[in-house]
Amino acid sequence: MKKAFLALIVLALIAAAGGAWTLYQRTSEPFKGYDATEQFVTIEPGSSTRAIGQRLIDAGVISNDATFRAALWRSGRARALQAGEFRFDRPMTPTEVIDKIARGDVYNRRLTFPEGLNIREMAHIYEQQGFGKASAFIEAAGNAAPVHDIDPAATDLEGYLFPETYSMPRDTTAAKLITLMVGRFRQLFTSEMQQAALALDMTPRQTVTLASLVEKETAKPSERPMVAAVYLNRLRIGMGMQADPTVIYALQRAGRYDGNLRRADLAFDSPYNTYRYPGLPPGPIASPGLASLKAAVAPAAVDYLYFVSRNDGSHVFARTLAEHNDNVRQYQVLYFRQERAAERAAAEKEKPVAR
Repeated sequence: MKKAFLALIVLALIAAAGGAWTLYQRTSEPFKGYDATEQFVTIEPGSSTRAIGQRLIDAGVISNDATFRAALWRSGRARALQAGEFRFDRPMTPTEVIDKIARGDVYNRRLTFPEGLNIREMAHIYEQQGFGKASAFIEAAGNAAPVHDIDPAATDLEGYLFPETYSMPRDTTAAKLITLMVGRFRQLFTSEMQQAALALDMTPRQTVTLASLVEKETAKPSERPMVAAVYLNRLRIGMGMQADPTVIYALQRAGRYDGNLRRADLAFDSPYNTYRYPGLPPGPIASPGLASLKAAVAPAAVDYLYFVSRNDGSHVFARTLAEHNDNVRQYQVLYFRQERAAERAAAEKEKPVAR
């Protein structure tokens, strides 16, 4: 009887060892129990290891509870599992799954806002990229409270949504994104920058407004401080800003911009139209990037009052109206006259020859 009992114990131990070895082997075997190309698993904060394991099993990421527990024991990372949304798109071993969750390798999507966009243009990108409704973005950006300490006059967050690439979970709301964007602006619009603005006798609102004009006028880094200087020089002598982007913004706000700026539009009645109203517009017309913010508080030491496009992304600057008129004639009137002549000549060449 004793021998039989011992034999049973040995067999039981062998079976247990075999089972343990099998489980151990399974922790190294890739598994994919879902049919889709990708599977998302959300782990809520405070979830127990049992709840996490069940979510992974239900999602088809891990085969069963015993395998999950064996992998958890093998990894030694039971206390390191983190909350968040995790994306799985290939067969993975249970150990790899646990390592991914313990690393906090949550799934984030990237959303890029270029410099120089206004709130509505940003909202369009937000919706176009599938993050949510444009209306939700516009509504969230309509709450100016996050910047009232630096800009008490703000009625929305125009100019204060910093343009860059944001990495966010799929369920990030418009309000959360707006908070991130304002936070990034506040981080980069430093106290030193604000002190430099004060030295130029500008409030933060005026600084961001000037930076937004610089952003809309040129994308050439070397020109930004000169464009800022032009507008500050005009302000100093009481000369109008006469900035086309302010007219476009005014037309956009009124729902009257069709992509073309006409001479008649320069008479459009809006406080944002700097052809009609002196000084800077009432507020920012777009979100400036860091380079434009820096240019606004550190303008070039030049006495230019005018600039005009060379039609290649750069501008030519002038001190006097006579110089400016010559530049306009060369780079605008003659340029487009020659361009139209070239187009007509090309069209003539393409005409069929009469036989």
